[in-house]
Amino acid sequence: MKNIIKIGVLAVTLGMFAACHVTKPYKKPAPINTQLFRDYNSIDTNSIAKLHWNEIFTDTLLQKLITEGISHNINLQTAYSVTGQAQAYYNQSKAAYYPGIDANAGLTWSGFSNAAGSKNVNNGREYSTGLTASWEADIWGKLKSAKKAQLASLLQSSANARAVQTALVADIANNYYYLMALDRQLLITEQSVKNWQTTVDVMKDLKNADVVTGAAVVQSEASKYAVKVTIPDLKQSIWQTENIINLLLARVPGPVARAKIDDQKPIARLTLGIPAQMLANRPDVLAAEYGFRNAYELTNMARTYFYPSFTLTGSGGYSSYVSFFGVGSLVGNLAAGLTQPIFNKGTNKTRLQVAKEQQKQALLNFQSTVLSAGQDVSNALMSYQAAGEKAITRVSQLDNLEKSVDYTQQLVRYGSANYTEVLTAQQNLLTAQLNSINDRLQQLQAIVYLYRSLGGGWQ
Repeated sequence: MKNIIKIGVLAVTLGMFAACHVTKPYKKPAPINTQLFRDYNSIDTNSIAKLHWNEIFTDTLLQKLITEGISHNINLQTAYSVTGQAQAYYNQSKAAYYPGIDANAGLTWSGFSNAAGSKNVNNGREYSTGLTASWEADIWGKLKSAKKAQLASLLQSSANARAVQTALVADIANNYYYLMALDRQLLITEQSVKNWQTTVDVMKDLKNADVVTGAAVVQSEASKYAVKVTIPDLKQSIWQTENIINLLLARVPGPVARAKIDDQKPIARLTLGIPAQMLANRPDVLAAEYGFRNAYELTNMARTYFYPSFTLTGSGGYSSYVSFFGVGSLVGNLAAGLTQPIFNKGTNKTRLQVAKEQQKQALLNFQSTVLSAGQDVSNALMSYQAAGEKAITRVSQLDNLEKSVDYTQQLVRYGSANYTEVLTAQQNLLTAQLNSINDRLQQLQAIVYLYRSLGGGWQ
């Protein structure tokens, strides 16, 4: 017993030093390039990603939708379930440090026949109960690496759940804004149909006065119907967008309460912070980094299989020839052993080679995710800037088109302009009005994309 204990203590002591050489300490991977935001250089560490989503989306109806979505969205609940599974595996990896214990109970019957082979002349029954324990010393850091790998897996699943929430918040907001834009476009289109009817009536009067021909009347009516035919498509898009929002909220299809797009007040100042903040805040980047960490520790584990394992096994119990509760004796044993792999058909070598390749893939995935994140931020920022520039120009365009419609209508009454000029001016005005709504929508959605691309929405 004393010798076994000495061997165990020596093995554990040597393992504390040997593990430092067998396994390698983890180092966080560095991104390929720290200049991730195109044409953006700032030392300002303020970032909208630090803001809670209800500070970005101040519309109270939208806030209610997002709150409901976070509570009921099926994909998010599934992600939480995956995190729960990862937590269970991590707890199991911590239990690996403790010995495994098994209980057993048995009955053994024995006997033999006489010379004639027809009668049992001696038989007996042995009853036994006992416990068996086995413990493996973590000499080379295998169990420690396994625990670290499971921790990285747990953190990765948690980051993935946050990424699902970030995407969910953005999807609800985007569809909400799109729904309001469709409402506004439908209103403008319906008003335009009324305006076209007025034009048709004017053309009829002018025809009766021999100012225009019948071609002007039928052409104006055709233009009216060309606008009117788009109304069913707009209503269908509204219907489908409402259903998309309901699905995100785990609701059955139905109407969605919303405000008006003209009442939306986007955040005044968009701050990006520095790229390092995005890397520390964006869930998918964190998940990719934890994925690399998991692969790194699994590679450490693969290295330990080349070295001997030290195990302690012991058993103890009770044995009786009378009954489980009769007079008997106590038995027990304790053993220690070292197992050194010599030839196992290349299993350990293959395991290490595969682990290294998987670690390399995890690193490439991290680098790709970082580059993609930087691209998302750059694209969202440019989309916001482009929408703002278009909105300024669009105001002037609308002003001139409205004047053009008024002028051409007056001129055609006096025979100084062709009726096609009136129709063209009205069509151009409608197109510009619908495009102005798209500009507004682009600006609002660009804020959503920027907030999401910086890692906001899971706080």
